[in-house]
Amino acid sequence: RIKDDANHEASPASDALTVKTDAPPSPGGDSSGGGSTSSIDRLEIPSSFISDPNSNKTLTLENDFASVTIPSDMLDNIPGIADKKAEISIGQANKSSLPDDVKAAIGDRPLISLSLLIDGKQTDWSNPDAPVTVSIPYTPTADELNNPDSIAVWYIDGSGNPQCVTNGRYDPVTRTVTFEVTHFSDYAVVYNPVRFNDVTPGAWYYKAVSFIAARDITGGTGGGNFSPDAYLTRGDFLVMLMKAYGIAPDTSPADNFSDAGNTYYTGYLAAAKRLGISAGVGNNMYAPGKEITRQEMFTLLYNALKVIRQLPRGDSGRTFSDFSDAGLIESWAKEALTLLVKTGTVGGSARKLSPTSTTTRAEMAQVLYNLLGR
Repeated sequence: RIKDDANHEASPASDALTVKTDAPPSPGGDSSGGGSTSSIDRLEIPSSFISDPNSNKTLTLENDFASVTIPSDMLDNIPGIADKKAEISIGQANKSSLPDDVKAAIGDRPLISLSLLIDGKQTDWSNPDAPVTVSIPYTPTADELNNPDSIAVWYIDGSGNPQCVTNGRYDPVTRTVTFEVTHFSDYAVVYNPVRFNDVTPGAWYYKAVSFIAARDITGGTGGGNFSPDAYLTRGDFLVMLMKAYGIAPDTSPADNFSDAGNTYYTGYLAAAKRLGISAGVGNNMYAPGKEITRQEMFTLLYNALKVIRQLPRGDSGRTFSDFSDAGLIESWAKEALTLLVKTGTVGGSARKLSPTSTTTRAEMAQVLYNLLGR
């Protein structure tokens, strides 16, 4: 449990509460995730904190292993939660029971375990509308500091299988690896550098390509190349977009676009159609081999973020009518560009949005790099 001498700090202006525990690490114990827990702190969530899911309150638990910041609506999808005792546990896990390749990839880096207890019983938690922010203290090696965009986060399931948390990244200011999750499990810091023959450290897109490759969003175009200057196709864009946001392809699609074929993007096209991310270009066609325009790209991006409830927020004070080529924007793209321009997600260049221009693979990498790090 939280120790009696835990430190509590509240900021009335931000309506945030921080609880810091002073418990030192101690070996031993079990966890329900891929490894076993070596130390656990448990925080009871005050009923007053979760009684108003519409507030902007946050609660942070900090210990030696991580800090976990939860929003007040985190548990609003659990019936009768106001009358129940809710606790969050955060502990350090070990990798003794993990597959050898997973253990080797993690090495000596942190592996933590997060779980929720309701009335003392461990309870699965998942709420896509209330992401939780996790920060793990981490000191990179010299090699990692030279390529920090290849520092990533893995989610480890109960069978020890890893899956990349694509929004995880190292913050050199706080010296932490920070990421957002919508479910609790075991999470590990990993270093996954991916090199391409045609992506050199001096290139303007080097960091972006390193970032998305380390997160398995792209594997390149074959032969050890990324082809940064090649124009992006609609099929490739959709695959990269859905991988970036963890949207799984359909494995046995009952319905698909007539030109989906039987290739690497087939299942992604089916999922995009089913979820409403894309309605295609007409006549049940998606045109996966066609070069994608910027307005097509931003419309698909908007639709995907809307489906997963992660539309950007904020107000840049701009509208697409501020751009000299706004007249080129098709009616079907205006809703997407209205929001993306307003929130500053799309900025344009030289007072132009260039909605009909095509996009290179390097430019797409930069878009994902900027978005996932927001």
